[in-house]
Amino acid sequence: MAKYIGALDLGTTSNRFIVFDHQGRIIGFDQMEHEQILPRPGWVEHDPMEIWRNSQAVIKGALGKSGISGGDLVAIGITNQRETAVLWDKNSGRPLYNAIVWQCTRSNDICRRLSAGHGQDRFREKTGLPIATYFSGPKVRWILDEVPEARTAAQKGSALFGTIESWIIWWLTGGPNGGAHVTDVTNASRTLMMNLNTLDWDDEILNVLDIPRRILPRIVPSSDRNTWGHTAKDGAFNSTIPVCGALGDQQAALVGQTCFEVGEAKNTYGTGCFLLLNTGNEPVASRHGLLTTVAYQVRGEKPVYCLEGSIAIAGALVQWLRDNLGLIDAAPDVETLARTVPNNGGAYIVPAFSGLFAPYWRSDARGVIAGLTRFVNKGHLARAVLEASAYQTLEIVEAMNKDSGVALTSLKVDGGMVANELLMQFQADILDVPVIRPAVTETTALGAAYAAGLAVGYWSDSDELRHNWAVDKTWEPQMDPAERQKGIGDWKKAVARTFNWVE
Repeated sequence: MAKYIGALDLGTTSNRFIVFDHQGRIIGFDQMEHEQILPRPGWVEHDPMEIWRNSQAVIKGALGKSGISGGDLVAIGITNQRETAVLWDKNSGRPLYNAIVWQCTRSNDICRRLSAGHGQDRFREKTGLPIATYFSGPKVRWILDEVPEARTAAQKGSALFGTIESWIIWWLTGGPNGGAHVTDVTNASRTLMMNLNTLDWDDEILNVLDIPRRILPRIVPSSDRNTWGHTAKDGAFNSTIPVCGALGDQQAALVGQTCFEVGEAKNTYGTGCFLLLNTGNEPVASRHGLLTTVAYQVRGEKPVYCLEGSIAIAGALVQWLRDNLGLIDAAPDVETLARTVPNNGGAYIVPAFSGLFAPYWRSDARGVIAGLTRFVNKGHLARAVLEASAYQTLEIVEAMNKDSGVALTSLKVDGGMVANELLMQFQADILDVPVIRPAVTETTALGAAYAAGLAVGYWSDSDELRHNWAVDKTWEPQMDPAERQKGIGDWKKAVARTFNWVE
């Protein structure tokens, strides 16, 4: 009898396949990085075919390492980098252009034209989002404008658009031979094209963007007992398994952290940093630079919404320290280097590499290192790199407290950076609330597994999932209030220095 759930985690820098048991414990794991293609400053692309090849490889790798077969899995869930846009030919499966990654700023001119005379919040009432290069719609418009083959395919009806989960679900369920062309509500809510209230594509916005509805996937619940299709017997699983759960990575982490009650929040420290607060069955408009988005939906139930604070660069700043500056050999070394000094030496790094996301939404911003003196050494820079994630999170929490009217009392954390104990302590210090790390930190993949497992009855309800959640470690704030306030003030001065860099 099948005993496990598989989750395919399609991240910004790598793909992972993780097998979970009924207690939410990891049984098998494999991971592969994919190339970050940087054709120009501010442009970021991925090769969709590399992502598909790597997906197949990590599925086989995780099954092999765990000593189980595809037939031991009852369902497959998918989680993914969200706003990254792919257009492909439905007959051949060939991408019509590289995937344009959520960090990419090439659609800045398109966003400026969309905002002209209407403001950045032109579509916010319907979508919960400002007009920004972050979201998929302007990226699709760029491909249709700049790649003649893509526009021709769209006009002929042979082009398909999807975020990364759509692309992989299509391939897993048959590809050109009848693959399911779907996107779940959480990913659809990040395109700038879905109406939050109807959970359908908005024809008025599509008309403004000049994007034909026929290239768009069908919007489905995140946990869908109807399933969208089954894996092919001759594929990576060597078995037919229902594909029936999908969540954008940050919403998946919210589910994996079992934040099912209004007011519960989590922060994920990955390539970027994303703080989500459950607001219940009605969308809550933000007045302080946050996003209103869909948290998840189970088939037959009302959608659950959340407020989100999105930070573009978190773990990616550690990669920059490693790959661009060569100050460390591996990402975990940043903590060792940072511990060689007692503080940041007065240096602050604001990583506005592709502008600033929440709460500023400034595409004209670019990164700065501020407060440099000859005293500052590489240890201080390593500290500043870690502190940047904590200070950016603080600004999100401040906005969220204002929007929700409820002060945050603790923060559940997950993602790769939560292994960094220096960062976690500094986060607790600068927020002045406890920071809580769960026993299973792979909460993004776990959330996707939960979505698929709920769909097929592997887990009965959210109460059963809560029993799987357990605390690994809690950090209590220890910083002197005067030191905290000075650090926050200096950080905000540094942020102001990033504005208006791009004319």
